[in-house]
Amino acid sequence: MGENPAKNHYAQLNQGEENEMEIFGYKTQGCRKALCIAGYILSCGALLLLFYWKPEWDVWANCIRCSLEEADVVLLRTTDEYQIYSRKTVTWISVSALIKSRSDYPTIAEEDSLFSKAITKPSLQVRSIQVQKIRYVWNICAKQFQKVGALEDHHTCSAIHARFGSGLTCDEQNVRRVICGPNTIDVPVIPIWKLLVKEVLNPFYVFQLFSVCLWFAEEYMEYAIAIIIMSLLSIFLTVYDLRQQSIKLHRLVESHNNMMVTVCRNKEGFQELESHHLVPGDVLVLKESKTLLPCDAILISGQCVVNESMLTGESIPVTKTHLPPADNCKPWRVHCAEDYKKHVLFCGTEVIQTKADDRGAVKAVVLRTGFNTAKGDLVRSILYPKPMNFKLYRDALRFLMCLIAFAAIGMIYAVCVFALNGEETGEVVKKALDVITIAVPPALPAALTTGIIYTQRRLKKKGIFCISPQRINMCGQLNLICFDKTGTLTEDGLDLWGLLPSERNGFQDVHSFPADRSLPWGPVFRAMAVCHSLIVWEGKIQGDPLDVKMFEATNWVIDDSSGHQIEGHGSTHATVVRPGPKASSAPVEGVTILHQFPFSSALQRMSVIAQEIGGEQQVFTKGAPETVAMLCRAETVPPNFESKLRLYTAQGFRVIGLACKSLQAGKQSMDLTREEIESDLTFLGLLIMENRLKRETKPVLEELSAARIRSVMVTGDNIQTAVTVAKNAGMVSPMNRVILVEANEIPGSFSAYITWKPLEENKTGDYRTLENDSQTERRIKPALESGQYHFAMSGKSYQIIAQHFRHLLPKVLKNNFLFSPYSSGQKSSLVEEFQKLDYFVGMCGDGANDCGALKVAHAGISLSEQEASVASPFTSRTPSIACVPELIREGRAALVTSFCMFKYMALYSTIQYLGVLLLYWQLNSFGNYQFLFQDLAITTVIGVTMSFTGAYPKLVPYRPPSQLVSPPLLLSVVLNILFSLSMQIFGFVVVQEQPWYSKTDIHSACLLMNNHMENSSSISSLGHGGMRDVTLEQMDNGYKSYENTTVWLLSTINCIIVALVFSKGKPFRQPVYTNYVFILVLIGQLGICLFLLFADIDDLYSKMDLVCTPTMWRISMLMMLAVTFAMSFIVEEAVIENRPLWLLLKKTFRYQSKSHYKRLQRVLDQDPAWPPLNETFFSDSVAISVEGNMGGHSNPTFDSNEDAL
Repeated sequence: MGENPAKNHYAQLNQGEENEMEIFGYKTQGCRKALCIAGYILSCGALLLLFYWKPEWDVWANCIRCSLEEADVVLLRTTDEYQIYSRKTVTWISVSALIKSRSDYPTIAEEDSLFSKAITKPSLQVRSIQVQKIRYVWNICAKQFQKVGALEDHHTCSAIHARFGSGLTCDEQNVRRVICGPNTIDVPVIPIWKLLVKEVLNPFYVFQLFSVCLWFAEEYMEYAIAIIIMSLLSIFLTVYDLRQQSIKLHRLVESHNNMMVTVCRNKEGFQELESHHLVPGDVLVLKESKTLLPCDAILISGQCVVNESMLTGESIPVTKTHLPPADNCKPWRVHCAEDYKKHVLFCGTEVIQTKADDRGAVKAVVLRTGFNTAKGDLVRSILYPKPMNFKLYRDALRFLMCLIAFAAIGMIYAVCVFALNGEETGEVVKKALDVITIAVPPALPAALTTGIIYTQRRLKKKGIFCISPQRINMCGQLNLICFDKTGTLTEDGLDLWGLLPSERNGFQDVHSFPADRSLPWGPVFRAMAVCHSLIVWEGKIQGDPLDVKMFEATNWVIDDSSGHQIEGHGSTHATVVRPGPKASSAPVEGVTILHQFPFSSALQRMSVIAQEIGGEQQVFTKGAPETVAMLCRAETVPPNFESKLRLYTAQGFRVIGLACKSLQAGKQSMDLTREEIESDLTFLGLLIMENRLKRETKPVLEELSAARIRSVMVTGDNIQTAVTVAKNAGMVSPMNRVILVEANEIPGSFSAYITWKPLEENKTGDYRTLENDSQTERRIKPALESGQYHFAMSGKSYQIIAQHFRHLLPKVLKNNFLFSPYSSGQKSSLVEEFQKLDYFVGMCGDGANDCGALKVAHAGISLSEQEASVASPFTSRTPSIACVPELIREGRAALVTSFCMFKYMALYSTIQYLGVLLLYWQLNSFGNYQFLFQDLAITTVIGVTMSFTGAYPKLVPYRPPSQLVSPPLLLSVVLNILFSLSMQIFGFVVVQEQPWYSKTDIHSACLLMNNHMENSSSISSLGHGGMRDVTLEQMDNGYKSYENTTVWLLSTINCIIVALVFSKGKPFRQPVYTNYVFILVLIGQLGICLFLLFADIDDLYSKMDLVCTPTMWRISMLMMLAVTFAMSFIVEEAVIENRPLWLLLKKTFRYQSKSHYKRLQRVLDQDPAWPPLNETFFSDSVAISVEGNMGGHSNPTFDSNEDAL
């Protein structure tokens, strides 16, 4: 039964967001519920269990469809490919006790707020549901469920100051608190009994319970007990692991849940209260002492310095400025654009310094509470991870379905055979059900889990930690890795290489660092001393590494004490920089930094207003050279500015522009806007920083390239600098051509244009330039035609292409190696776009600004040990990309091990299944100890030890198969099944043709050999009615026969043969002989089996339900096994593992990969007009909005921008 969306019955929750869901309204019906209860009782709880697994069936059975407005139950369905259902009950929240009379109502909840629109009249109640820790309330006007616990987005900057600047009243606060719920990120430690129940109700364990009950009924006690012990051990280990994760997560968030805060109450002054009482709209008063933020808040007065390492992974203090009280109609976030984060204090971050302004205390309006906050969203992403789509897991379910279908055929066969021979009904049912437990191996999930656990352990030894084990297999398929640059490919810090000062409209000589001569006093020196956002924290200068290096070069020090008297400003908290002991002489006592305009990724610059002690106020600006030059007066910018900039960026340097201007005396700096301050500047020069490659970067990228794994750089640097770094790192061959893709919107229209320019080496100069002449085009066209070209683009161009040139995006991504500069939302979007091209994408970053991309990638690898790494499935202890090939190697080995395990389990269950069905023909079966030996001593031990084989040290230029349903694997399984079937049928038939064979006398063979005919006849005669027959029947339990002995010995040794044949070594795993434990196990098992084959110990044979056979027959069985092994091994090595053969077959049958990127490459290879060169394309269609997509899988409440300064 599916959903048919009807009017008012269906809606969308969180439209356009990562956790978008469809919501359906239902009303519980009494008679349906009564019928379901009766069904629960009659089915002994089986129906209840089914409804637990399938909540949608529960809702469809118990309820009838209705509008969402009337619903008392809602059914939620995710909009992704998995379409996972969940059931939620609608609850009522009463606020009548808080609203004393109807006349109080408007003052407590303003008419345009969600709180007002959610309260029903006259009952004064609110309908709500809770989904993944977030509360939604029913908006009566909009007739939909809306998220509550956050300030509405429609407020303007001025409205936030006017409406919330004075705080909420007590009544408003109380109503909001009841509707929003407590401001806590509450992750309770899950009780052990709950974890146990949830684990035990897993379908796999329910199947095991069914199997165990059946085995007990058949007195197959030993294996049943063994399975119970293994299952309990597995359950307890899982529960312990989940419990530890629960405790760890609980400890991670508990510190933010209950602390004392000061809030401002409207007309009532300041009030102390516990943080869990905070609601959106409250005004927090921030004190000077260090404090953890219990919520997200908008700073409305003063300035803060916060440590955001919890979210970014970098312990670099970030300066936050107050929200400007701009008087316009735009919502505050739209008005502030990308810079809105500069005014937001995020939950879980630490305020390490506050600076009040002339408006008094440092205040912030509570923006979001509880799980709506940045910290809450991070925790929710851990509690509710996005399911990953991987062919192996889909195929595994199909594989199990095939085994169940296989078992169904065997059940029908068993019923027919036993029923036609007049067996009792109970016995027939037991024998038929037995087939299911034989055909579907209960040990399969445990064996697969074992392989992943061993891989996890090997990774841990190599310093790579994994919090999402199911992703390990995915690492084996990775064929594209996105690398963050700074701190990942290059060293974390920057070194100051030199300064290129500009005077009188021309560049002067380069001042190199470190230098014997100190930098002379002047505007450039002042800019380096004050144009930063550094602070003194715990006795050490802290801030952006670039700022630290620049400031340290001046040999000045920061005097961060408060209360400096500044002319025209009164007493205020300001930062003063003074000459240090090693500083060169300066004509001033110090310089005071009056005001900061923090770095903005949108503006690509930062500015400060500074004043020499006793001197005039000046503005200093630092940023991207092109941006800074545009803000300067044209006559101050050297005419060779662009060529000098290209000269240094082409060598891989990071270049920063510096500028300044003097403010008019008597003009209050606080009254000036940023635009006024950052205009008519004087260009001062270029600061040149060196960002060295890490030692291991080049060898790792070369190894990935040799393995045909594509590398992509995502950075915030200048494109020219990034291209040079990429070439130095070996990401791009020096022979390959780089084409710069630039896209811009046409001002005043909805159109855009895109240009394609070659970024080529100029043979006559020392730098690279953009060339447009036809000669260049002729020179590089051969390289382009041979596919030796790469695209590079900025984040802005990427967004415009995604909006206006959507059809070109896949083509550009196919050969793009560089994206710059990039926000967190764009990184996530980029990873998703690569995934749409059927790439298996890995993301490697240092935790800063990469959280969204790390979560959405198939394998996110964080090089940060900060809390941000909890968003990443993998974390490397050492901040080195050497972990990437290591992870791919282990992933490939784990994936191949999984395939080996599937093949082995399929063969083991099929071998046993065929043997049992053959014996069923004679109303016989294997004995309990025979089953026990195969299940426990052979298969379980092999399942545990097969995974010990480590990864092969070299990455080969192709990947292991990603799906079980592939021709080589299917052929391998089918051929081995046929070999096993042939051998068992041959043994079963031929044994009956032997001269010593007797259907009734199981001792005839050995007695004939020993010439004891008399004893044989006497035993035979006793077998017709004597007491001895009763004794023998009790001894053999009805299982002993020549067919049983033959089939069991053949099938048992066959299990060992296929284990050896399927244990793959090179090229993805080490050779099988390196797995000493596995080899010793196989030798031991084979030795025991040969002992059972050739030994003639009555007690042992009696216990194992075996009978004595002539030595020649035993040798014959050994020859059958040898032939089977030889055929199996030859087929596996010469056909299944013969890669050239399969490539030849693909070529012969013209098979081509169905991967989107491969198909796209074939199309591009046939297109003579691609890539376009020195061309401009214009969009002729309306832009597609991709705003929601840009940040689709990023943290919606926190998007840190990579520091480009």
